[in-house]
Amino acid sequence: MYVLASGVRQILFTPQSQLTSSLKSNGETNLDDASRALREKYEFTSWFYDILDYPWERQYRHWRPLLLQDLSGKVLEAGVGTGRNLRHYPHEVHVTGIDLSPGMLSIARRRTKQSVCDVTLLHHDATRLSGVPACQFDWYIATFLYCVLPDAIQPLALSEMVRVLKPGGRFRILEIVYSKDPRRSRRQERLARLVETLYGARFDRHTLQHLRQNDDVEISETRFLKADTYLLIDGYKSLEGPTHALAKEISLPDSS
Repeated sequence: MYVLASGVRQILFTPQSQLTSSLKSNGETNLDDASRALREKYEFTSWFYDILDYPWERQYRHWRPLLLQDLSGKVLEAGVGTGRNLRHYPHEVHVTGIDLSPGMLSIARRRTKQSVCDVTLLHHDATRLSGVPACQFDWYIATFLYCVLPDAIQPLALSEMVRVLKPGGRFRILEIVYSKDPRRSRRQERLARLVETLYGARFDRHTLQHLRQNDDVEISETRFLKADTYLLIDGYKSLEGPTHALAKEISLPDSS
């Protein structure tokens, strides 16, 4: 029992600095260590993930159908998790869902029964989509994946996104970021340690900046779904060579 408890503590309380430092060894990125740390965390968290996430899911369940209703063709959902999105995809699409955690995928497989479209679930690392051919997908969806990925490996995941999207293929990424409102950001700071401990997620990732630095994508729109914390990023893979685009900033009314 003591050994089990020690293992649980080691998985859950791995500091972010230790995870980030594991990304570099003699100046080279060590993805195996980073992936292993995240996989072990989610293998444990998957046992009670949906219970922990329930307070937030009461809000997310209203957003999911709106975020997915306009999709068509072949869709890659990176970080499919326990499959909360699967029931909301239109019937005419084919969804390939990937996740690093077999435990999360096991729950997602049960949720495929609620889906009205074809679904394929695969155990894959979003930073290394080995075996997935280039230019295969019309859409790339990621909800709350990039706030889990350390900034050191986000460009790798985005490069894989670009590789597997068809020219002109679209992406939609939903993230949580720190609010600029002092009262709201203090509330986030009180939750930050718990969120990082359980999910490996942080509110200070730089996903939008990484996208803006990628010459192979164009950002068509950014907007907040709630206050200035839930950031939705829409864009597409460039049709011809590297391009740069400025984001269109839109903030919806605060629904908090």
